[in-house]
Amino acid sequence: MALTSSSSQQKGVVITVPVLVLAVSVAAIFLFFLLSSLSTCTCPPSAVPSAAVSSYHVGSDGERISATNEDIEWVRDQIYSNGLHMQDNVLRKGINPRSREQQLQDLRQYKGISHYEAPEADNHTALPCPGELLVEQHHSNYGEPWAGGRDVFEFLAEASKLTPVSRVLEIGCGTLRVGLHFIRYLSHEHFHCLERDELSLMAALRYELPSQGLLHKRPMIVRGEDMEFSKFGSDVLYDLIYASAVFLHMPDKLVWVGLERLVNKLKPYDGRIFVSHNIKFCSRLGGEECTRRLTSLGLEYIGKQTHDSLLFNHYEIWFGFRRFKA
Repeated sequence: MALTSSSSQQKGVVITVPVLVLAVSVAAIFLFFLLSSLSTCTCPPSAVPSAAVSSYHVGSDGERISATNEDIEWVRDQIYSNGLHMQDNVLRKGINPRSREQQLQDLRQYKGISHYEAPEADNHTALPCPGELLVEQHHSNYGEPWAGGRDVFEFLAEASKLTPVSRVLEIGCGTLRVGLHFIRYLSHEHFHCLERDELSLMAALRYELPSQGLLHKRPMIVRGEDMEFSKFGSDVLYDLIYASAVFLHMPDKLVWVGLERLVNKLKPYDGRIFVSHNIKFCSRLGGEECTRRLTSLGLEYIGKQTHDSLLFNHYEIWFGFRRFKA
């Protein structure tokens, strides 16, 4: 049957263009306010990618050890904003650059900058220090910049997760190129050292500790050799024992004697022994024999790590060990 139009037929809804535009605008405004409210909600923040966070170790007292990327950028900005450039070391008003030899000659000839002859010629020096130390000749005894001691400290402190209450033993601390940083960071009497060289010990005790204001930290620095640690006491347990380029100059047999004596002084599981440059005392035995001998002592090799210097083109290789049983 054919359909015919009539007055009762249902009519469609007619929407004009202006009405459509107005509806879309209202919807857009509503969506804008909805998104704005979501962006200010108190939802838990998403995790920040680890690569975007500066990595540094913080001790239990909140003290930072390594410089952050922000620290480095700040220094660079200071150098740039002040227009600093390295200039030739030439004599100029107010500055008298002299070599260590020239400084030492002046000290010997004039007895220092301000020295008074009789009747005020009495020695008023509480800790008379040799001129060779006062001009820091011992800072050149290592074949590399003195500043490298800070690099060693940063690596070892962070790799061992040290805190100020940790206990540290250095085998061969020399003139405290590295030890100064540990002594400053650690608690009273918590840094120990065994050193055989008398001149190095004189520099450490008569110049470095007094000049750095660290006498109050009372580090235990013992003159001795042949890996004899009895003077440090039998009840102390170390969080870190390290030897920086020391085992290179010792017979393999003596190194193993030292490890045997030290293993019971290392905290089980968390304590670390770090040795720099190489471990030929171990590798010369062969892999299997080395592992067997370490295991017999209760030590486990945990791998090799490198650490870059912050200041100069240099890095060191460190080999780590831990005590795997109590």
